[in-house]
Amino acid sequence: MNDRYFFTSKRLGFRKFKDSDFDFFYSMNSDSEVMKHFPSVLDKEQTLSLMNRINDHIDERGFGFYAVDLLSENAFIGFIGLKRTNFEADFTPCVEIGWRLDKKFWNRGLATEGSARCLDHALSHLNLDEVYSFTSLLNKASEKVMQKIGMKKIGEFDHPLVEDNHPLKAHCLYRISKGT
Repeated sequence: MNDRYFFTSKRLGFRKFKDSDFDFFYSMNSDSEVMKHFPSVLDKEQTLSLMNRINDHIDERGFGFYAVDLLSENAFIGFIGLKRTNFEADFTPCVEIGWRLDKKFWNRGLATEGSARCLDHALSHLNLDEVYSFTSLLNKASEKVMQKIGMKKIGEFDHPLVEDNHPLKAHCLYRISKGT
């Protein structure tokens, strides 16, 4: 690890968000294609709030959704990481793994590489016993990443923070445990 990153993978560096990430992150979060599996796009205020909450989570817990750089291009590409989740569900509170990359970086194996590295960090270095992931049933690309990193589908649920009758309400739920 160098001073800039908490850790790296072959192609990616994982760090806290910095002010210079804002414009690109806002562009990502306001892109309807990037956000198609979320209830809505984010405006500038919501994007800034998200960046601050992510960094606060890292400061408070020692892990979070990390800002991710593609090392070969020295380019910020989105986030991948871990978050303590506590909405009302039978599997919470838990630590979830998640990702959001700009569409320019899709279909290059980066979400898989980065999430596999974060899982290793969670289970080996943070000594977590298990990690969960979930997404809308419509988000087949993210579900495929979950499968590629060794997570197993354990069920489906209606996300309590998504409005009833919304097409994104139904979610798949994956888990990986230490030693599996």
